[in-house]
Amino acid sequence: MERKIYPGVPYPQGATFDGKGINFALFAKHAEGVELCLFDSERSDAKEERIAIKERTHDIWHIYLPDAKPGQHYGYRVYGPYKPEEGYRFNPNKLLIDPYAKAIAGTINWHESIFGYQIGNEEFKDLSFNEQDSAPYVPKSVVIDGIFDWEGDTKPQIMHHQTIIYEAHIKGFTFTHPDIPENIRGTYAAIGHPVTIQYLQDLGITAIELLPVHYFVSDWHLQDNGLSNYWGYNTIGFFAPDVKYSASGVNGEQVTEFKQMVKCLHAAGIEVILDVVYNHTAEGNELGPTLSFRGIDNRAYYRLTEDGRYYVDYTGTGNTLNANLPNVLQLIMDSLRYWITDMHVDGFRFDLASALARGFHDVDKLSAFFDIIHQDPLISQVKLIAEPWDIGEGGYQVGNFPAGWIEWNGKYRDCIRDFWRGEESKLGEFASRFTGSSDLYRDDDRTPTASVNFITAHDGFTLYDLVSYNEKHNEANGENNRDGENHNRSWNCGAEGPTDDPVIIAFRAKQRRNFLTSLFLSQGIPMLLGGDEQGRTQNGNNNAYCQDNEVSWYDWKSADHELITFTKKLIQIRKKHPTFCRRKWFIGQKIKGNEVEDIVWFLPEGLIMPDEAWDNDAAKSLAVYLNGGGIQSVDLQGNKIYDDHFYVIFNAHDEAITYQLPDERYGEKWSKLLDTATTEIEGILYEPGTQVVIADRSVVLFHAPFVPTSFSD
Repeated sequence: MERKIYPGVPYPQGATFDGKGINFALFAKHAEGVELCLFDSERSDAKEERIAIKERTHDIWHIYLPDAKPGQHYGYRVYGPYKPEEGYRFNPNKLLIDPYAKAIAGTINWHESIFGYQIGNEEFKDLSFNEQDSAPYVPKSVVIDGIFDWEGDTKPQIMHHQTIIYEAHIKGFTFTHPDIPENIRGTYAAIGHPVTIQYLQDLGITAIELLPVHYFVSDWHLQDNGLSNYWGYNTIGFFAPDVKYSASGVNGEQVTEFKQMVKCLHAAGIEVILDVVYNHTAEGNELGPTLSFRGIDNRAYYRLTEDGRYYVDYTGTGNTLNANLPNVLQLIMDSLRYWITDMHVDGFRFDLASALARGFHDVDKLSAFFDIIHQDPLISQVKLIAEPWDIGEGGYQVGNFPAGWIEWNGKYRDCIRDFWRGEESKLGEFASRFTGSSDLYRDDDRTPTASVNFITAHDGFTLYDLVSYNEKHNEANGENNRDGENHNRSWNCGAEGPTDDPVIIAFRAKQRRNFLTSLFLSQGIPMLLGGDEQGRTQNGNNNAYCQDNEVSWYDWKSADHELITFTKKLIQIRKKHPTFCRRKWFIGQKIKGNEVEDIVWFLPEGLIMPDEAWDNDAAKSLAVYLNGGGIQSVDLQGNKIYDDHFYVIFNAHDEAITYQLPDERYGEKWSKLLDTATTEIEGILYEPGTQVVIADRSVVLFHAPFVPTSFSD
C-alpha cells in the first residue's frame, strides 16, 4: 500500500507525534536534497524505506507521515557537494542521526563505512570519498510520544546559598551497590531507587550533578583497547538520554526511566543538575566519523578554519560547535528548554563554557549565547553553572562570567590544595577563598554564591588520592601516562600510594578531614565529588575518563564509614548555621547594636591580625571570628535570622600551635564543635582568652551562643 505523505511544517524541529502522525523537520542550509529513512528496528539488518523530502522552509526540510507511530526508528541521508577543502562533506551513503532526536536506539558498531572518506587512503586522506553504506552500523533515532504522568511533580527550587552539590556518575555511583536490585544497577532507575535517595538525604545533599547523560559515543580506538568513553563527554544527541544508562531502553523507554528518576529525586527534595557538552560533538576533526552534524551541514554547525577543510579546536576533542551561528544557538536553546520543560531538570553545568562564549576568537561575555540565555524566561531561572575555561588562548575565565551564572571556582580548588600541603604565602588568598572569593565576584555585583567551591571533581584525583600520590598513575589508560594533569597540587604525606605505615595512614585521614572541613565551612556553594565521603580511590589515576571498571566504580563494601559520618556532621553544621552559607558578603564592619565586626581575623596571640601579617610568607595558620549576630539576613517571611558566633582556627604548619581565644566581647563561653585532629570532641566550655593547643595540620571550630540582648534594631 502506498504511504501517505503530506508537506508537514518546519517547526518544531525533530520528529514530533501529534496523536495522528509524525512531523519530521531537519535544518540543512547547504543541502541539495534530503531523504527520510525509516527502519523497522535498530538491528543491523533492519529493513530501510527511503522517502525524499520535497518541502523546504527557512532552510528546514520537512515532511509529515499521517500513519506513522511512536517507536518508529529513523535517520536521514543528505545530498550536496563533497568538497572538504571548502567545508562541504555531504555523503548520502551515510545514515545520519537526527540532531533533535528525543531517543536513540542502540550503539555504534564501529566500521569503516561510518567515515565519509576512505580510511587508509594515504594520498587524499579526508579528501577521498567513501561509498560504503553506514546504515547497518549507526544507531537509529527513535520517535517518542512524550507521554508521562508527573503526578504533580514540583521542583525543589533550592536557594543558591542553601545548595549542596554531589557530583556523580550514573553508573559508577550505583553499579556495585549490594542493596540495589542487580538488574537496575548503573541506570537511571538505580539513581531513583529509595536506597540511593536515602543515602543522599542522610548525607544532606540538595542537588545531584550528573556527569553527561546526553547520548554519547565511545571512540573506536578506545573500544579496540578494551576501554570506553566512560565519562560521556562525547555527545552526539543533545535531546536524548543515553540508552546505556537505561534498565530497559526499548523504543524510547529510556526517556520514561529518566523522568521517573527525576520525579523520585524531586519528591525527596533533591534537585537534578546535568553536566552538558554543547561545545563540541563526537564527530571529532576532519578524520572523524560522519554520524550527524558533519553529514547534515558541516559548514552550518562547526567552526572551520579559513580554508574550510579543518576544524577550529578550543576543546581538545577535534572540533568546536559554532555557537555564533543562529541554527546552532537555536539547537542549544531548544535542547535546554526541552530538558527543563519535558524532563524537569533543575539546572546545567556547562562543560568548557568559555568555548561557547567565543566570538571570532576571543571569549566575549556579551556574546549572543549569554544574551539569549539571559532573556529566556525558562533557561534564565534554573541553575546555570559554568566550567569557566577551555584550552584555547584566553580561555581561562574564572570570575568573568556575567550575572546569573555561577562558576566552578578553579582558583578555590588550587588555593585550598596549596594551603593544606604547606605552601607559603597563601594566607591572604586562603582568606579570600574561604569567604567567597570576593576578589573574583564582588566587583560585578555578584554574591558569594557565584562560586562553586570544590576540592576535587571527576577530572583529577579523588580526595583519597589527593593525599596519597605525588604523581599521576594513568598507565591503565594506554597512553604511556602522558594524559591527565601533571601539576595536581597533591601530597602523598610521606609515601607514594598504598602504605602500611599507621602514622601516614592517620595523617592522610586527617588531611581528608581538613579538606572537607574547609569546603563545607567556606562561603559559596560546596560541591562534593561523589565517593570522596567514602574514601574512594582510583589508584592514582587522575584521568579515568576511559575506565568503566573498578577504577571508577564506588567500592561500597570498603566504604570508610567514619569519614561518611564526619561528612554528614559537616553538612549538618553548614545547613543548621546560616553563618556558613551567607547570601551576602562579609563587610568587615561593626554591626548596629554590636561592638564588634561581622568578621575578624586573629593572630595566635589573640590579637587582631594587622595588615602586614598577611604578607608573612612563612605563616601557615590563622583564626577567624564569624559574628553570627551580624548576619541579619532575612527569610522569605521577612524575619531576621541570627546565628551563634564562631571561631575557626586553621593550622597548616607541621607542628602544633597555641592559640588564645578572643576576649568576652566576641563570646561569653566557647565550646569545641569540631576538631579534625580527633574524632572525639571535648564536652567542656572555654572561657574567653583561654589558650588552646591546635594540633599540626588541623582545623578546630568553636562556637559561642548568640545573646540577643546585646543587639538592637
